[in-house]
Amino acid sequence: MSSAPSTFYEQLPLPTLDRPFGIHLWPIFDKAWTLALGYPTSEFKFVPFETPLSTLKSSALFIVVYYVVILGGRELMRNREPFKLKTLFLIHNFYLTAISGILLALFIEQLLPTVVRHGIFYAICDHDGGWTQPLVILYYLNYLTKYLELLDTVFLFLKKKPLTFLHCYHHGATALLCYTQLIGSTAVSWVVITLNLTVHVVMYWYYFQSARGIKIWWKEWVTRLQIVQFIIDLGFVYFASYTYFTSTYFQWLPNAGTCAGEEFAAFSGIAIISSYLVLFISFYLATYKKGKSHTTRKSLRRMSQAPLPDPLHLQAHVNASPGAGANGKTASTTGAKVNGTTTRSRKA
Repeated sequence: MSSAPSTFYEQLPLPTLDRPFGIHLWPIFDKAWTLALGYPTSEFKFVPFETPLSTLKSSALFIVVYYVVILGGRELMRNREPFKLKTLFLIHNFYLTAISGILLALFIEQLLPTVVRHGIFYAICDHDGGWTQPLVILYYLNYLTKYLELLDTVFLFLKKKPLTFLHCYHHGATALLCYTQLIGSTAVSWVVITLNLTVHVVMYWYYFQSARGIKIWWKEWVTRLQIVQFIIDLGFVYFASYTYFTSTYFQWLPNAGTCAGEEFAAFSGIAIISSYLVLFISFYLATYKKGKSHTTRKSLRRMSQAPLPDPLHLQAHVNASPGAGANGKTASTTGAKVNGTTTRSRKA
């Protein structure tokens, strides 16, 4: 009898360092990949000019088409009734939530053993730490999802929602950012990607629930989470870029050693993510802080425009107050005479 419980617990998929979710996810993913593409994940190689969407020309062309479609679509919808598209919008947000969650789990399974056993610097700067063959597959799949996410904007103009500069710029620039990091083989890429996937799980789940008509109180926290994401991103990207350039060109400056990745990828990562931080902080202040201050000013304006009390009513109230004298004269609190009698001050 005593051996039965131990046997039962031994069969449970308990989390370990190599299997943080209890079960080994990669063999399951490999079977799905093989079933869909006809070859195992171990045979995948990202080869520029051979792998789909692996050239700057193809990536740039896709982004240009995106802007032509959304701007042209907005003009076509100007004098038309908006489409409802509730079911399609629900499906779109649900599968993006699911894809982001699955990719995030696969990244964690690949990265956690490396970070624990070899340290964070090895994971973000060593080519064997942050640029393994399984991670390259995940980088590439994450890159492809950025083109899928462009449908967000298509839903916006079909539903005649406003197209903000931040939204349109962010979607196009993110596809370009992922392309430059994939071509540039930057080992620090996984930090930016895993944080972005975490935000997308929360964000697309929020959109999914909102489309169902459920009121979500934490909408503001989605933007806050995005801002925190960019701050952490820049901390890692600036560090990796600094230690690369100092160890390569300015050895006399303190540095942690060389870091894997191409220089153009470092510059593009710094520029694009820095612009995200500025734009999202501006959006947050304009959307939430300005809205709160506007509500406060409106309340103060309403109070200032309220009618003043009626003087006759106020006088009647004073005369009826306990401190009023027999002739309707209020007893002084400063020692003044009332009906010929001096009262003492009641000041504290």
